[in-house]
Amino acid sequence: MPTPLPFETAIDAHGATVLRVCRAVLGGHADAEDAWAETFVSALADWDRIARIENVRGWLVTVAHRKAIDVLRTKSRQGLSLDLVPESPTTRGRPEATHLDLYRAIAALPPGQRTAITLHYLAGLPYADMAAETGISPAAARRAGADGIRALRASASLTLPFPIDPDGESA
Repeated sequence: MPTPLPFETAIDAHGATVLRVCRAVLGGHADAEDAWAETFVSALADWDRIARIENVRGWLVTVAHRKAIDVLRTKSRQGLSLDLVPESPTTRGRPEATHLDLYRAIAALPPGQRTAITLHYLAGLPYADMAAETGISPAAARRAGADGIRALRASASLTLPFPIDPDGESA
């Protein structure tokens, strides 16, 4: 059983990855930051158990992805109040200006491919973990990732900021 990781260390080590997942699903606004915060609030509530998990990052990414999807579901059932002024977004975990075209291209992918790219390439989950998270087979997860990479490569003037090998694994 691994040595428990202090909660603050987990935030420092995995906070940016969790925020990238939230931003990939929700975009770069306050909803992503709220999903990020809810992820760590959930983790803190049961940290004694979670800190002993072998793959804390995988747990956090899974919870963050689910929290972000919950936000999307909630927003789809609510109207937008126009009298609210948006909050100023944080700069933590913000994609570099050179990668904004990549985030736009990812947002335009079909949901399965977008999820595969987000969980595998942005959050670093292995395809087997991604498959378990999304309820599909590892082969289907690989296929969605490969199709997503192919679609991103086909995007006009898009340069991927991470190397890809022919099998669809990040290098």
